[in-house]
Amino acid sequence: MSTPRVLVTGGGRGIGRAIALRFAREKALVCVAARTSSELDAVVAEIQRAGGQGRAQQVNVADHSSVEGAVWRAVEFFGGKIDVLVNCAGVFDVKPFEQMDLAVWRRNLEVNLNGPFYVTLESLDPLLESERPHVFNVASVAARKGFAGNTAYCASKYGLRGFSDALREDLRAKGVRVSTVYPGPTDTTIFDNVPGSWDRARMNKPEDVAEVVWKAYTAPEGTNVDDLEVPAPGR
Repeated sequence: MSTPRVLVTGGGRGIGRAIALRFAREKALVCVAARTSSELDAVVAEIQRAGGQGRAQQVNVADHSSVEGAVWRAVEFFGGKIDVLVNCAGVFDVKPFEQMDLAVWRRNLEVNLNGPFYVTLESLDPLLESERPHVFNVASVAARKGFAGNTAYCASKYGLRGFSDALREDLRAKGVRVSTVYPGPTDTTIFDNVPGSWDRARMNKPEDVAEVVWKAYTAPEGTNVDDLEVPAPGR
């Protein structure tokens, strides 16, 4: 297998960072894209120490023009092609529907759904230059089941699941594999400011999700990698 060229949105922390480092251990070229430059710089240093080559790229996935520029610079770093696109940037808000406001609704849809659309759209041509193109859309168990206080989040993740399913059909004949990843609660900073009682010690670790992604990417041709579950901790 040739050295993979990997673009990870939301790569500055949490699941995105873990996926970037998992590929770095395999000597990959990894571009991590997110909003916070200091976090990105730290992850690039980790990528280098893990044996990969890294690049930091600031991006706001909810802004199409920002995505255009970020993808262009990532492709320049990669030498013209993308082998793996990981749409991992996301937000999570818990708010009962009777307290819902337009700002929360729009934020979830713009980041969790519009973002993957923009990034995938701009990445399509360099993906088609790859001999083994693979798109991973990191969704959630909330893409399959509704949860109280999660109308905006569930709507965005159900939408991402539908986007993945249809994208897979559109790109199958072009040889692009499209996987949807369904993590359960995962111990990341996304829970730092979320109200409620969360037993983070019993959550998955970001590395659990990263391993699922890596195994799907390296799975032989013909293996069904459409929908990827993350085993519960200890399983």
